[in-house]
Amino acid sequence: MDLTVSIAPVARREFTAVVLAGFGAELTPLTSDHGDTPCPKALLPVGNRALLDYVLAWIEAGGVKDVVLMCPTIHKHAISNHIHSALNHSLHIDLQTLDETVHSTLGTAALLKHAASRIPRDSDFVVLPCDWVAPPTLTLTSLLDKFRADTVADGCVATACWYAPVVKAPAPSKSKTTTESGFPEEWSTDGHAPPAIVWDAETGTLLHVDTPDDTDLNAEELEVGMNILSRFPHPKLSSRFRDSHIYVCKRGVLDLLCAAHQDFESLREEFFPWLCKLGRSKRRRAQYADAANAVGEDTLAQALAHSTVLPSNAAPAEGGSSESDDAYGGGASPAVVPGSLKVGVVICRQSTARRVRTLGEYYDANRTAMAEAAAAAAESTGTQREGVSIEQRTQLSTDTLVGPSTTIGERTTIKSCVIGSHCKIGNLVKLTGSVLLDHTVVEDGAKVDGSVLGRAVKVGAKATVRACVVQAGYEVGGVETLKGERVEVGDWMGSLGEETGSESEE
Repeated sequence: MDLTVSIAPVARREFTAVVLAGFGAELTPLTSDHGDTPCPKALLPVGNRALLDYVLAWIEAGGVKDVVLMCPTIHKHAISNHIHSALNHSLHIDLQTLDETVHSTLGTAALLKHAASRIPRDSDFVVLPCDWVAPPTLTLTSLLDKFRADTVADGCVATACWYAPVVKAPAPSKSKTTTESGFPEEWSTDGHAPPAIVWDAETGTLLHVDTPDDTDLNAEELEVGMNILSRFPHPKLSSRFRDSHIYVCKRGVLDLLCAAHQDFESLREEFFPWLCKLGRSKRRRAQYADAANAVGEDTLAQALAHSTVLPSNAAPAEGGSSESDDAYGGGASPAVVPGSLKVGVVICRQSTARRVRTLGEYYDANRTAMAEAAAAAAESTGTQREGVSIEQRTQLSTDTLVGPSTTIGERTTIKSCVIGSHCKIGNLVKLTGSVLLDHTVVEDGAKVDGSVLGRAVKVGAKATVRACVVQAGYEVGGVETLKGERVEVGDWMGSLGEETGSESEE
């Protein structure tokens, strides 16, 4: 009898996901603190589901089990509580914090360096933002498969994903400064135009990304080297697509970040433009290839490079130190050039792909959730709202989402809204095209149109709120009217102080 005990080797984790959850300054006042309680961007609900839940579910569906979640220190308790109490998943989440402030946030490259010690040496990684909402047709598995194929074929070190922004018809409004939601135009933009990118559609290779300096020097023209055109005679160029900030990378990219003689802060604005240029120069590729672990690591690429079946002129050219050397190896096919430091790219053209970075994008994401709810209601026999108390003669549209433990009074009309949990809606209230976060109170006779109300906001009786975004904890006085404003608690407290001061003087 063989009593030898055999110990199975520990399975290698192919990928580790690194999720970056920042402050979300462009989503203020929704992400402004509610008293001493922070309001993390990662936990903002879209369709009554936290943003973080969307990206974690996408990661889990892609077969990745290990997650490093980076967040500001002040958000740790709220996010940790949500992960352990509100989520049902099989992920192993390593929550890491940084002592950041809203005014001193780090770039994606700097954050990645901080996360490096948490990524196993034998694991590649995927960088993702916490605000990514993927379309049904784009899976993380498809990005990972693209990266796997390119890595084996030609030494690819990273694969990026760019997406087409949502294009909406202009709103039928008299004002040219408002969007379809009624918000001022500046609320729906981050102030940065998408950079111009050049890629080869046939091989899925990212060839060039404009940097902010490139745009400042010459925003009307784009310089593309002859070495790109000779290797890829039919490149695509566009300034329409946006960077999803999803990057599948070899573990060696972390070493490359440290080996580069530049202090990179941003992956999109600095590192990836530099990496695209690096891949086009044979001399510079040789300089950094060892750091990127790209040369000699892939067995299939080695086999192709040393094949006796392939013609001898298919092998990569030796030597050459010119910056204008042919991109990806002296005219050889990328399939036989290990260590090309190629950057792959996936272009997602689905209209429902989005990042939720601005107030306008947040509002639009909730509108998409409403549309999906309406489609689901049409397919089902009836709309069920468990745990919701609805009084008689109340009208709710089929695309309205209502969270549990919410009460709705008599003769109230609600059309195309997302209402969170534990909300209290009074009698004769009219809600149209609005988003109400948890614990919101709307008293009798009030009207809310095209607005977003933060957590625990109170709207007084017969008040009117139109095209506003209201910070958590704010109280709108009875009969008060607000229109087209970003309303913060500081404004309200200031007005209370003035009233108190005038009363004391009397």
